[in-house]
Amino acid sequence: MEATEDLPQWFLTHAVDLVFNIAEGTHGEHRESQVPAILESLGVPFTGSNSITLALALDKAKTKQILAFEGIPTPPWQLFPNPTTRLNPQLEFPLIVKPNREGSSKGIWRESVVGDEASLHRQVAHIYDRYRQEVLVEEFIDGMELTVGVIGTEALPVLEINFAPCEPSGEFFYSWRMKEFQGNASMGLTPRLSCPARLDAARTAQVQEVALRAHCALGCIDLSRTDIRLGADGTPFVLEVNPLPGLSPLDSNFPIMTTAAGLSHQALIQRIVELAMARYRQISRSQPGEGRSRVHPQERSTSQGLAVSRVAP
Repeated sequence: MEATEDLPQWFLTHAVDLVFNIAEGTHGEHRESQVPAILESLGVPFTGSNSITLALALDKAKTKQILAFEGIPTPPWQLFPNPTTRLNPQLEFPLIVKPNREGSSKGIWRESVVGDEASLHRQVAHIYDRYRQEVLVEEFIDGMELTVGVIGTEALPVLEINFAPCEPSGEFFYSWRMKEFQGNASMGLTPRLSCPARLDAARTAQVQEVALRAHCALGCIDLSRTDIRLGADGTPFVLEVNPLPGLSPLDSNFPIMTTAAGLSHQALIQRIVELAMARYRQISRSQPGEGRSRVHPQERSTSQGLAVSRVAP
C-alpha cells in the first residue's frame, strides 16, 4: 500500500495484524512520522520507531540538541533561521551547509562544504530559497566516514565509505548526487565500501557504542542507522540518526551490514517483524485491552501490497 491521503480510510476498512512501515511520507516538516501517527491513532501495530522519534530524527538541529544533552559527540553547529543570520565566530571552517529537515542528502551538493563566509552565505541563501526552511551549518569533519546499523539492541558490523576513488568528481562526502548515482563510474561516484570497516577492535567497539547510544537517545525502535565521521583524534562524531533506513538489497547500506553479520535479506525482514510482534505482545500482556489494533482481523484481506501484510498469530 502506498502512503497516500486515503490511507487512513483504507485501515478502517481492512483487517490488519501488523504494518511493515517503509513509508517516508509525502510532504510537511515531519513527513516520516505521518504513517506511524495514523497507525498509533488507530491502534494498529507497526514495525520500527514511533511518530515522535521519526519527527525528531528528521530535524537535524533537534537531533543534535538531544545528542549534545546525552554527551554523544556531534560536530559543533549553528541553526540559521534565515539567510541574514550572522555566523557564530566560534565555528571553525571548513563548514558544511545543509537543509535542516531533509533526508537522502537532499540539498547537499559539492559546493556545500565552504571555506569562507562569502561562500557560506551564498549556500545558506541558496538552500533557504530552494527549501524554505532553516539551514543547519556545522563544522565539516574531514575524516573516515562510517555508518552503523542497529537491529534490536545490537550494533551491526561497521560499514566504511571511502570516497577516495571519487576525488575527480569533487564528491568526497554523501551529497545528493552521491546518494542518487552511487556506483556510476562515468560520473566518478564510486566510493569503496568496506564492511567490516578498516578499524581495530577497540575503535570498532567505540563506534558501535556511540551508535547504540544515539539509537537509544532518539528513542529508536527495532532498527536504525547512524552516520558517523572520525575526527583527527579518532573521536566518532555522529552526523545523523536514521530510524527509517533503506532496506533495498540492491542499493541500501543497511543490508550490507546485516549481510556481514550473517543475516540474509529474508532473515533481516523476518527479524524486524519478530521484534515488532514481540513488542506488541508484551504491551498486550502488561496493559490488557490496550496496545491492540482497533481493526480486528476477521478475514484475510484480498488487497495486495508491500508494506501491509498479515502475519501468523
